Amino acid sequence: MIEIKDLSKKFNNRLVLNQLNLNVRTGETCVIIGRSGCGKSVLLKHIVGLLKPDTGKVLVNGKEVGRLKELELSALRFKISMVFQGGALFDSMNVFDNVGFSLIEHTHTTQKDLTARIEESLQLVGLGGTGNLMPAELSGGMKKRVALARAICIRPEIILYDEPTTGVDPITADSVNELIRSLHDKLKVTSVVVTHDMKSAYHIADKIAMMYKGRIVLEGTPGEIRGTKDPVVHQFINGLSKGPITDAIDNSR
Repeated sequence: MIEIKDLSKKFNNRLVLNQLNLNVRTGETCVIIGRSGCGKSVLLKHIVGLLKPDTGKVLVNGKEVGRLKELELSALRFKISMVFQGGALFDSMNVFDNVGFSLIEHTHTTQKDLTARIEESLQLVGLGGTGNLMPAELSGGMKKRVALARAICIRPEIILYDEPTTGVDPITADSVNELIRSLHDKLKVTSVVVTHDMKSAYHIADKIAMMYKGRIVLEGTPGEIRGTKDPVVHQFINGLSKGPITDAIDNSR
């Protein structure tokens, strides 16, 4: 479903992605882990075509995203949903209009079908009957669920998640993880999840890939990652203050 080949990207001479390679199979949930600022979100933006590679390429369903014309890119984006870190709900719109935004703006769906699709999406995330609420009336966990409902409302083939459990308490985070897993099983979507929350990663992933210095340094099943002998990955997944990651930072100062 997603092929990333030798992808490189610089910002102001800082190399963020360095000939990165990664494949995500159809129907797979791939979790990308790594320190804050390592380029995980930059990678997501390349998949959806918000950024273009300096070198290398990203293919989705065999199509090279960076070479698509505007109409082709718009069509591709309608098959991809993104769940942003803070939810990114529109404060001036109620839950109903937030969830149905893409369908309202970009399709000619009838009001009857639109209402049914939005209500079904809200039901899937456990928020049936909340369409008239405003974002200010929602808890942090409810905002995450509304963001998920908006993502699935267009029935995408791919969902990209940027730190889906950031900013919520551990119980809410666990319910978000359960929801991501449940939606994956029900809708059969391909998912790419960016996180540094290892509990979340182990819970939802079919495959985990570790980013370090702009590359994928190791990928494997949750069990393989948990049992790795790789010193960089071992330091990160166990949250250790000492190891090759912090040694490299100290030596660069």
